Amino acid sequence: MRYGLFFGDSITYGEYDGVFGGWVDILKRYALQQFHEGKNELILFNLGIGGETTDGLIKRIPHELNARNAADGNIVFIAYGANDLAAKEGEKLVNPERFKSNILTAVQHAKQFSRDIYLVSILPFSSKLDGVVSVTGKMRVSGDVVVYNQILKDIVIENSLTYIDFYAAFLHDKEILLSEDGVHPNEKGYGMMAEIAIPIIEKYL
Repeated sequence: MRYGLFFGDSITYGEYDGVFGGWVDILKRYALQQFHEGKNELILFNLGIGGETTDGLIKRIPHELNARNAADGNIVFIAYGANDLAAKEGEKLVNPERFKSNILTAVQHAKQFSRDIYLVSILPFSSKLDGVVSVTGKMRVSGDVVVYNQILKDIVIENSLTYIDFYAAFLHDKEILLSEDGVHPNEKGYGMMAEIAIPIIEKYL
């Protein structure tokens, strides 16, 4: 038996998807179905917390990993950045340097429990939000998504990890894959994320 641990924010949690519950929940159901059909058991944990940044991640990841440690090993997914890069009153919640440091800290914790670590790209957001202060008081700029994703890509290369590029998959059709708030995917978007991720978890079934 293996565990798959998905760390992230509200996009990992599956917010705004009242149909499927988000991409991780789709994967959970898929893995369970495959187990019932005779495949290896892979139990997936959705550890997404709405609004969380990497500052929150590094506080809880050691405890979460300790609490869920499968005999046959863990697979760790780390999906952050959409909140980190948001600016409030002119200041980013987590600047690029601290974002890099936090992700590296999380990766070092994960390496104690897993050899299979995936960093997940930040999604593009709707053009109508670019540089606009939202009702929550946060402002996001499209160029920052590219900068923060590049940080993730560099960490992946330097640490021999794997990068899941949802950003590229969404970019062309983002306006039809995102929900009304322009940040979270809609059912179609979450479904596409799950389709991209299924071949990854297939390797462990």
